Amino acid sequence: MGNVCSISVSCDATISRCQDCTARKATYISELEDNVEALRTAMQKLIEARNDVMSRVIVAEQQHMIRLNQVQGWLSRVQLMETKVGDLIIKDSSQEIDKLCFGGFCSKDCKSSYKFGKKVSKMIKAVTTLMADGANFQVVAERVPEAAVDEIPHEPTLVGLQSTLDKVWRCLAQEEEEDRVRIIGLYGMGGVGKTTLLTQINNKFVDTPNDFDIVIWVVVSKDLQLEKIQENIAQRIGLRNESWTNKSLQEKARDIFKILSKKKFVLLLDDIWDRVDLAKIGVPLATPKNIASKVVFTTRFIDICGLMESNSKFKVECLTDEEAWKLFQNKVGEDTLNSHPDILELAKSVAQECGGLPLALITIGRAMAYKKTPQEWNYAIQVLKRSASEFPGMGKEVYPLLKFSYDSLSDDRIRSCLLYCSLFSEDHNISKSCLVDCWIGEGFFDENECNEAQNKGYYIIGVLLDACLLEEGGKLDCVKMHDVIRDMALWITCEIEKENVLIQAGAGLTETPKTGKWKGVTRVSLMDNEIVDLLEYSTCSHLISLFLQSNRLRTINSYFFQFMPSLKVLNLSSNRSLNELSPGISKLVSLQYLNLSKTSIRELPNELKALVNLKCLNLEHMRCLRTIPRQMISSFSMLQVLRMFNSYTLGDIAQDCVLFGGHEFLVEELLCLKYITVLTFTLKSSDALGRFLSSSKLRSCNQSLSLLQFSDSKSLNVLSLADMKHLHMLHLESGYLEELKIGGAQELQNIRDTHGFRSLHTVYVDFCGKLRDLTWLVFAQNIKFLSVANCLLMEEIISAREIDQVPEMMGNLFGKLECLHLMNLPHLKSIYCNALPFLHLKDMKVLRCRNLKKLPLDSNSTKERKIVIKGEEGWWKELQWEDEATQNAFLPCFKSQSSS
Repeated sequence: MGNVCSISVSCDATISRCQDCTARKATYISELEDNVEALRTAMQKLIEARNDVMSRVIVAEQQHMIRLNQVQGWLSRVQLMETKVGDLIIKDSSQEIDKLCFGGFCSKDCKSSYKFGKKVSKMIKAVTTLMADGANFQVVAERVPEAAVDEIPHEPTLVGLQSTLDKVWRCLAQEEEEDRVRIIGLYGMGGVGKTTLLTQINNKFVDTPNDFDIVIWVVVSKDLQLEKIQENIAQRIGLRNESWTNKSLQEKARDIFKILSKKKFVLLLDDIWDRVDLAKIGVPLATPKNIASKVVFTTRFIDICGLMESNSKFKVECLTDEEAWKLFQNKVGEDTLNSHPDILELAKSVAQECGGLPLALITIGRAMAYKKTPQEWNYAIQVLKRSASEFPGMGKEVYPLLKFSYDSLSDDRIRSCLLYCSLFSEDHNISKSCLVDCWIGEGFFDENECNEAQNKGYYIIGVLLDACLLEEGGKLDCVKMHDVIRDMALWITCEIEKENVLIQAGAGLTETPKTGKWKGVTRVSLMDNEIVDLLEYSTCSHLISLFLQSNRLRTINSYFFQFMPSLKVLNLSSNRSLNELSPGISKLVSLQYLNLSKTSIRELPNELKALVNLKCLNLEHMRCLRTIPRQMISSFSMLQVLRMFNSYTLGDIAQDCVLFGGHEFLVEELLCLKYITVLTFTLKSSDALGRFLSSSKLRSCNQSLSLLQFSDSKSLNVLSLADMKHLHMLHLESGYLEELKIGGAQELQNIRDTHGFRSLHTVYVDFCGKLRDLTWLVFAQNIKFLSVANCLLMEEIISAREIDQVPEMMGNLFGKLECLHLMNLPHLKSIYCNALPFLHLKDMKVLRCRNLKKLPLDSNSTKERKIVIKGEEGWWKELQWEDEATQNAFLPCFKSQSSS
């Protein structure tokens, strides 16, 4: 028989589970109505929570923040849940509830009600979970990561700025710590393109690989506000919010410092007018982590570069003629330029009037873009020449922008000095000394400033140069006024200051304007014209300054000056045909400045003594002057400036004239001048020189000295001149001098101790037929211009035999020389026996020096090769060179010039 298997099963557990399951299912049905209402309520609360989160998100996004991914996901799930719950409740709930019976404890369709009740229960749990998830959002958004650089909109063309852009970019790219440039200044006049250049630098970071973490652009402007700069920086580095805005300047600085000190940054500051204290803003100047960071700024003032302690600075120059024409073409358009055969040349003339200033080129170019007749272009030229402020856009766009620089000048005196410069012709090289003398004559300086007037004048010139309202001229010790700046100054004078002036400088006049135009004017400039005679006269009771220089004056009516009682400044210089000065000049009782230089006047009339208020008298280069009456110079008791450099005649001089002899009598009269501070002088004998040098006052006043003839001496101890600490220019012209002595041991020691000749920058040696060398020049360490001509026995400029006693002076020989002219020196064999570095030499001219076979040059001389060497073709071909490398280096520098 088989085995019997007995199985015992307990039914209690099974029955219990079935009962639980049945109970839960029954609950889904019995609690259906309550659960539907609970779901509706939970969903409403979830929607409210969703709306609260969304409000926070919107506020954050308005602050340029971005919502978190988990927040966005939650919002999407809530939206989906809202749809599902809506569908469930709206579509099915009423139908399922209608199926309930027995007071809601049972259903007519238990299976359907059960399934629906189960869905409701699950949704309640899902909604509750979403609600809990939403409650955990402490932060709903984060700040958008800033781009390393924000590209700034700009014009597509970069005319004339590429070279400067490349130089600045090389500074930004430097990695070697010892050569690293940290702060870079870009300076230049208003409207020249500084902001455009800074924009190009900013945008170059977009396309050029670099390892900077962030580039920050801030516009500073004239109204300097450190808080505003902090706000701009904070915006870029993600600091700016409501709580940060309420912090103090120092607290903000600390916050900025904490972030920037950990980054390699570039800070671009546009349009600085005053020193910006970077430390107060919070910009780290140097930390181990950001030592390679850079600051680049633009300014109109070169002195700001010093105040900002810039390691490197670049001047943003006006455009060259070629660059200016290219920019002007872009603005006018080819369609207009080609619309008539005559317009192209007329357009070039209009562009020329802009002086290479981009702002003016753009403004005028746009205004002329649809002017397609020659008449319109001719009229534009006339307006620009006559009164540029009347041209469309100049008075509204160009001059007001430039006027910011004028307004920023520290006082009215400096502003008046600038406006005065507009009396000079366009593109005129204005002598600094002439300008300062005019300012003294005009009375721009107080009476008690007579001892400081010269220094004050040069200080003001420096201020105007620093502000880029003046620029260095094309000649030594000269300044120029940019054409557009000059037009702006005239606009300010006439339109804003309402001053009545008559300025027709360089206008091609052959006679003076009619007398009616002189009425009520305060300043008249008729310089650089073709005026021959001054015949008409009129009442000019308000006239203060009268410029008549550089005309063709021959005669001046004796009544011309009759009715000019207020005239203070009179300039008659460079009228070569003027050989007589009208006695009527004695009527100018208020005159303080008189310039007769470079005229052919033979005699100063006795009536000139009536000018007792004269402060500045210029008689330089009056080669025909024979008579200055005795006691005339000494009668000018208020005289501060007397200029008589190269004023002499070789004819017989009357004994009752101060020019008699070697000018000893003139020296005696100079000693009577109590207020004399500036003197340029001519002496004709060693006796007169001795008397002159015996006066410490005259030595300290002298700026230029011309030594002529010297028939009473064959030698001159040139070191005796070294005590003249303000001597700028020296001219030697004597057929008698055979030797320029360097002096004894004591004198050599004195010149070493006192740094003699430290101000001497210009030397002319001419017609010194017996001199053989100029070795004393080793003491003129700061000489910039040297001209040696017509010295027939000159063999060496610097004699190797003579320098043994002063070897220490050779280290800086010609170290600052910029211009060297050697002409008609038939015996000259050497400038110096060894090669010299010539660090600043730009111009060398050698003519009729047939025995000069070698120049003191080697491959290390004039490293940048900016020198131009002028001479005869034959002389150049016979030159001997240190080596082939030297010859190859200087071959491109030669420019052939005829000796005729």
